Amino acid sequence: MRSFGSDNNSGVDPRIIQALRNANNDHTIAYGDDPWTREAETLIREILGEGDVEPFFLFNGTGANVVALQACTLPFHSILCASTAHIAVDECGAPVKMTGAALKEIPTTDGKLTPALTLPFLHGFGFEHHSQPKVIAISQTTELGTLYTPQEIKALADLAHSHHMVLFMDGTRIANACAFLNVSLREMTVDAGVDIFTLGGTKNGLMFGEALIPLRKELAENIRYYRKQTTQLYSKMRFISAQFIPYLNENIWMDNAKKSNDAAQKLYNEISSIEGVVVTQPVQSNALFLILPSEITDKLRERYFFYDWDESRNEVRLVCSWDTTDEDIRDFVDYLRELVDN
Repeated sequence: MRSFGSDNNSGVDPRIIQALRNANNDHTIAYGDDPWTREAETLIREILGEGDVEPFFLFNGTGANVVALQACTLPFHSILCASTAHIAVDECGAPVKMTGAALKEIPTTDGKLTPALTLPFLHGFGFEHHSQPKVIAISQTTELGTLYTPQEIKALADLAHSHHMVLFMDGTRIANACAFLNVSLREMTVDAGVDIFTLGGTKNGLMFGEALIPLRKELAENIRYYRKQTTQLYSKMRFISAQFIPYLNENIWMDNAKKSNDAAQKLYNEISSIEGVVVTQPVQSNALFLILPSEITDKLRERYFFYDWDESRNEVRLVCSWDTTDEDIRDFVDYLRELVDN
């Protein structure tokens, strides 16, 4: 089966499989006290140009988000995010359950927060009857496939810091944003004023695993305990961290992101010329959002798996993966044209 349903549906990059094979050799100390984890930590420090950073490896994106937010909040705090954010829509209430903090959802048209949209929610400081705003949380890329430039991130970071708040970036697809804008991971995070972020891998060729990277020492202080309490501490840690060695060292993270981005652009170029198909968001990563003629959607679904986004207007989401091929795109577009023409 070939799918445009999600980049979670794709397999594992063969170079990552080889890294896992290499780590599956002999015995080593558990819970991250192993040479693979030390090397992966060093690589992250080098790519960020920050020698004091302490990365943490976790199982999955939701776990990484929850642990990050636990590190930033107390139960009387609030977390501000876009209404479409993964932490608001797709994590079954885990951020609220695990932090006790309130989640303040901000409506957007493109999935992106701006200082103008966020500022009205920054009130009640010092007033004991209101939850205290503490975190501005953004997704890079957003759930609508759009992305933040480093300048846009810096504007949000400045706003957060002027109110003694923290800027958290859910970087599940941060590689796609770096590839699209041709900027480094440091430019997207450290230089832009991000305080804590995740570096995704599962959607970009890894078997499993994310890295959580606090850029402020006080945020790193208790993460190891939150990670354990949140059941994200893997005993055989080397099988997460070993993947990040070639992922970063061999530039797999950027190569695979470019592949999925390029596939999405090719798919967009073909689809945008089909009568009756309306693309609803800029294609800035590996995702497309489009409105299909209602009479063909079910027929298309008989052959291809994809998710509905806004059923009220028949808007669907298509996602390309690191292993999406030209043949995948051609076959999908040919079938879509056939359905539209008939």
